[in-house]
Amino acid sequence: MLIVENISLMVEDFSLNNINLSIEKGDYFVLLGLSGVGKSLLLETIAGLRTPSEGNIFLRGKLLNSIPIQNRQISIVYQDLVLFPHLNVYENIAYPLKAMHAGDIEEKVIAAATQTGIADKMERMPASLSGGEAQRAALARSIAAGSDIFLLDEPLSSIDLKSKNELRILLRNLNRSGITIVHVTHDYEEAISLATKIGIMENGKLVHVDTTEEIFEHPKSEFVAHFIGIKNFLRGRITKQTDSDLKIFVSEKIEIFCLSELDEGNVFLMIDPKEISISNTVLEGSIRNHFKGRIKDIAPARLGLVVTVDIGVDFAVHVSKDAFYSLGMNVGKDVWINFKASSCKVYN
Repeated sequence: MLIVENISLMVEDFSLNNINLSIEKGDYFVLLGLSGVGKSLLLETIAGLRTPSEGNIFLRGKLLNSIPIQNRQISIVYQDLVLFPHLNVYENIAYPLKAMHAGDIEEKVIAAATQTGIADKMERMPASLSGGEAQRAALARSIAAGSDIFLLDEPLSSIDLKSKNELRILLRNLNRSGITIVHVTHDYEEAISLATKIGIMENGKLVHVDTTEEIFEHPKSEFVAHFIGIKNFLRGRITKQTDSDLKIFVSEKIEIFCLSELDEGNVFLMIDPKEISISNTVLEGSIRNHFKGRIKDIAPARLGLVVTVDIGVDFAVHVSKDAFYSLGMNVGKDVWINFKASSCKVYN
């Protein structure tokens, strides 16, 4: 439906570099990345606010490069400045309909406002609205205009938690109704809760595009892994043991026993912090990986705590509060971390 083909663009000393992207009808596509990596610039290029120096943009099989923004049937909604300040909510929603000389304006405005939960605020001025209410009005305006592709630039970043959760529900419902959404954010938890597909940007480049599950299960680089909050992500080499089914993952500072069907070569290894145990002495039994280290940091988590243990590299371990207190953990204490070979995820 929407194809971005080899797009490049220079703005002052920053550039988008050879962006390729395909978004199908009905996708909820999230562009995820740190601030300043070019996410908003790409969104504005798709919308028609900026002209690429190279490449093409196609929508519904039609080349968009020379088509002005008002004729693209695409709506862009920014984090701020989303409404005309001198018009009330009704007039803001009705604005694109009046510009198009559409019929049944009042009916379409009321329908869009009802769908977005802003129908009781029609007479209010933008300055009197909360951030969440203003975003609802802006979304209603896009619906009333008949757009079936919404480009959203950090739409939830300036909104309180309650309104943020309510807007996530609204955005999911709009997507289910058939609206294709391209959503820019730097918040990976926001991406998890909304996206069907994710594209991760780094320094003007699109470095990983895949389904939400694949992005978080198999990140393609250390940058992607660390950015989306994955712990215990190591780069190294896998070698085969001749006397068992186990293989050995070797990094610069440690060797780890793991189970993998991959051939020998360079790989990434990832271990879920919940798959690791901490003990005061080395654990006996079938566990093959034991490392002595020192507690470097302790941080609260949603369920329990995350303990960072330095074993030559930092390992994050998720522990319950009961285990934390029973083992007498504190920063600087020497402990053992233990995990099974089957707990290691190894991939190219």
